Amino acid sequence: MREYLLVFLVALSVTYLLTVVAREIALRTGAVAPVRDRDVHAEPIPYLGGLAMLGGLYAAYLVARHLPFLSTSEEFVLPDAGAVLLAGALVCAVGVIDDIFDLDALTKLGGQVLAAGLLVTQGVRFYYFPAADGTQFSLDDVQGAVLTLVVVIGTMNAVNFVDGLDGLAAGVVGIGAAAFFLYCYFASAQTNLTLATTGALLSAALAGACAGFLPHNFHPARLFMGDSGSMLIGLVLSASALTLTGQFVGMPETTGNSLFVTVLPVLLPISLLMVPIVDLVLAVVRRTRAGRSPMSADKQHLHHRLLEIGHSQRRAVLIMWTWAFTIATGAVLVSLFDDPLVWWSVGSMIVLSVALTFVLPKVHRPRKTGLGDTGLPENAGPEGRAEERTDEAVPGS
Repeated sequence: MREYLLVFLVALSVTYLLTVVAREIALRTGAVAPVRDRDVHAEPIPYLGGLAMLGGLYAAYLVARHLPFLSTSEEFVLPDAGAVLLAGALVCAVGVIDDIFDLDALTKLGGQVLAAGLLVTQGVRFYYFPAADGTQFSLDDVQGAVLTLVVVIGTMNAVNFVDGLDGLAAGVVGIGAAAFFLYCYFASAQTNLTLATTGALLSAALAGACAGFLPHNFHPARLFMGDSGSMLIGLVLSASALTLTGQFVGMPETTGNSLFVTVLPVLLPISLLMVPIVDLVLAVVRRTRAGRSPMSADKQHLHHRLLEIGHSQRRAVLIMWTWAFTIATGAVLVSLFDDPLVWWSVGSMIVLSVALTFVLPKVHRPRKTGLGDTGLPENAGPEGRAEERTDEAVPGS
């Protein structure tokens, strides 16, 4: 655990320091988010936060290569982590080019496919699919590759969809990464397997990178992660879950709910990112029913709706963090432990999240302004900014 904590702290510290460099590069290259009708920030904000996060992830990986326990772990742990970071660097580069030159959606999708394909060629992919009775269906190379592409690309775009307010995407993914680390660590401990796994290493580093980025990105943000960041952290989180099916012989046996453990390779990427995935699905349904392209941009995402019902920007972010914590932590706890107290705890977290979402606006509303219910001053300055994200990583937006 101490080495994982060091990995977390290295990623946090390096990301925190590199954000200053990334901001300067963004300003010099013109990678700045303009203010548009559907955005909620009031002045242009620099992009390229993904560069700082990539630097933090690589710093944590290099440190891990020299730690006594992780450096002498199973031969696949560090190579698989290196393959994931290589694919992450590729998709981050595509995002940087987009943040500077505004690539078309099809080109960005091609970059995502290349990055996910690189994972497959390096052996980071689905190797089996769980059945309801606990058996495992082995996947051939084509089936594993297709399922991997769908999960990885879907996760990258889901993160991009939810990246709409200051600190929202970094917080949601950071919470998911921390929850996944706990699963990897405690599942390995319960089954007397090695505590050194690629999933635990990558999720610890990812949680640190998100934590290091948040001080610069929480409202009022000084830097946005941009597509370079949203695609990077989406790829790393989904790839971390994929390593479960390659490094365990079947899923690890825990004392938790057997159905949850059985479907965990597919459930984890979904549960850890349930908030952005729900947002993505609702957006596609909403736009299709209106006769529009499912990938066209609008201002009706979940975070926009929270602003409309009376939450301030910061409170909307904190509430979506609460939902992410409830879903991700609940899935992991139920998978690890078979105890009625766990179910009661998860139920209590859900009730609390619902209350914060729908009751709190009626009790404490932000000051009414000329901008509707966003909680922003009419002439918002630096303290009235919120992170701009659109559906740019999705074709057709």
